[in-house]
Amino acid sequence: MLPFMFLVGVFLLSLLLTGAIRRLALRRQILDVPQSRSAHSVPTPVGGGLSIVLLLLIVSTVAVYADYLSPQTYLALYGAYLVALVGLLDDLWELRISIRVSLQFLAAAWSLYWLGDVAPINIGGWQLQQPIILATLALFALVWLLNLYNFMDGTDGIAGTELVFVAAMAALLTIESADYEVTLIASTLAVAAAGFLAWNWAPAKIFMGDVGSGFSGFMLGLLALLSMASDAMSVWTWLVLLGVFITDATLTLVRRAVEGKRWYEGHSSHAYQHLARRYKSHAKVTISLLMVNLLWLTPLAYWTTVAEDLGFLICLLALAPLAFMAYRLGAGIEPSAVQANS
Repeated sequence: MLPFMFLVGVFLLSLLLTGAIRRLALRRQILDVPQSRSAHSVPTPVGGGLSIVLLLLIVSTVAVYADYLSPQTYLALYGAYLVALVGLLDDLWELRISIRVSLQFLAAAWSLYWLGDVAPINIGGWQLQQPIILATLALFALVWLLNLYNFMDGTDGIAGTELVFVAAMAALLTIESADYEVTLIASTLAVAAAGFLAWNWAPAKIFMGDVGSGFSGFMLGLLALLSMASDAMSVWTWLVLLGVFITDATLTLVRRAVEGKRWYEGHSSHAYQHLARRYKSHAKVTISLLMVNLLWLTPLAYWTTVAEDLGFLICLLALAPLAFMAYRLGAGIEPSAVQANS
């Protein structure tokens, strides 16, 4: 169990650091200027997620020297820091997608090298355990997760709330296991994200930015791989916990791809964005997400940890209604078309 004062200290540092980053962004005019597809109406500082990145870097560096973190895990985290650096550069100068994606794959390959073999996946009692297949799946999953998180960071508080929830659940589900590394990293992410969220809750005073969103998605992927290696959690537990983000982002991408649109171009056709326009409130969307996470996904995620052979089926049970809701809300359909049909 991590000391309570450690958690309080990380939260307060995140609160202060995010405020300092906001002042710097305002002074340097590092702002997200509203566009036609934007969910905000006034220029807003960007890059607040940097506070989460810096705090994990500090904590992990202290932890590795104190023998709370293995050198291999510590070095694997530098893949996430590379993702954060690429995101920061993109926030400042908007990098070409070819450069971004190439560096993202490089970061994923680096982390996988230091983490070692990917744990087998139990699919209804059958074990997927071919190393090459598992490594390839993990590589693409890490890159997809970081981009998925970036796609879903379009409403005040939503990305920060999801990070707090998923990281906190990972810490709770591993707290009684021997996987102290996951508990330490997940707890740090959760409380650091909570400090950032105090500034990002609607109406947001600062946005997470690509530096924070890509880093958050990538780190959750690394935590999944770490917890799978120690058998503390399964891939199905993680898919359930991330259910809302996964179903919305994936369905939106598939629909846009089918229509011949470029998946990486900015748009406002995610289900949560349609819901924000319907509610006329960012906070209501984020609270709805949190309620789904707590009341629906949390018990099912716990179920996957005690019924390992049923993990695949439980995951289907968890995600199916979320995918249906995202479809009904118009995920992947342009706002004008949704409004015309409503």
